[in-house]
Amino acid sequence: MGVTRGETFLAEVPALTCGRLRPAGTTATEETLALYIHWPFCVSKCPYCDFNSHVRASVDQARWREALLADMAWEAAAMPGRRLGSIFFGGGTPSLMPPQTVAALIEAAEKHWGFAPDVEITLEANPSSVEAARFADLAAAGVNRVSLGLQSLDDRALRFLGRAHDVAEGLEALGTAQRAFARVSFDLIYALPEQTGEAWQAELERALGFGTGHLSLYQLTIEPGTRFAALAAKGELGQPDPDFGASLYELTGELTEAAGLPAYEISNHARPGEESRHNLSYWRYSAYCGIGPGAHGRRGGTATQRHRKPENWLSAIERSGNGIGEEIDLEPSDQGMEALLMGMRLREGIDLGRLGPFIDPEAAERLGRQGLVERDDERLRATPAGMLVLNSLLAELAA
Repeated sequence: MGVTRGETFLAEVPALTCGRLRPAGTTATEETLALYIHWPFCVSKCPYCDFNSHVRASVDQARWREALLADMAWEAAAMPGRRLGSIFFGGGTPSLMPPQTVAALIEAAEKHWGFAPDVEITLEANPSSVEAARFADLAAAGVNRVSLGLQSLDDRALRFLGRAHDVAEGLEALGTAQRAFARVSFDLIYALPEQTGEAWQAELERALGFGTGHLSLYQLTIEPGTRFAALAAKGELGQPDPDFGASLYELTGELTEAAGLPAYEISNHARPGEESRHNLSYWRYSAYCGIGPGAHGRRGGTATQRHRKPENWLSAIERSGNGIGEEIDLEPSDQGMEALLMGMRLREGIDLGRLGPFIDPEAAERLGRQGLVERDDERLRATPAGMLVLNSLLAELAA
């Protein structure tokens, strides 16, 4: 329902801890912790990618394994007392990591923190035949969920996106992943130049037929510092049409909902119970540790960031035992605003009992009358129409 005029969104400022606005009645030790491990290396740099990924002629695998283990030990000492609910190997291309390194990191994480009974251990993978050949070994190492970067089911689009695989190789890797892992997700990028609504509908319907329980579906964006941004600046690549993108976004939501994989976050769709628990920890502003080059963390009310350049991170580890480049103590208001910005991405929205103080009540009422947000006694969430203009909506909501 819409926001009702005269209702108040204000509440007492809640307790803040470990990068999270803690729910009433819980203690820090009752919550699980998320661990992010960044592997920064790729075979090649995709033209749309602004992630912290790097191409190197060679990687000293033993040196990197020991450095990641040292960085993890430092974080475990800084954030003790919680079991891990999830581990996420991101990148870069972590499927390029030797399975022995993955196994060593998982084993060390369990020794440092212990695992929740249903711990989720995700690894991002490229769908090349070389990397797919490692899937069985990665599963034996403890990975129980894989996120596969298919990106498209059209060979021409894959060439445009700079991907090294073709559709046939990608689908073969998907089949291998479904045999090796209990849970599989894959990514697709849409709203590409010259892509029609009919073509995207056919591609998405095909993707929904593969039977995975999770899809990450992203519109193409031209990010600063990427090769696509340089091409756009020279007039060699057009900017995506926002109106066309909005129509495809609505179509995407309709098709995934009908297939039983509704959007639970602005770009992520899952069968109920198969949502990414690790990513939910970010969006719900739970505590998480991040290790590896450029990795971020939120622990003890402190924001952490590792050195971004791989060589600088590695030198810091060998010099001081950790790769931290920056630690910032966050004010309660900063934590509240971060939690608001993350939580409104979710279909479930935000808990007003915790985040009410960070919301402009007049703006919330106005946006409710416009059909962009809705609320009940406990939560505020963006409507489907509000999700289309989420950035501007958040700018208005923030107190």
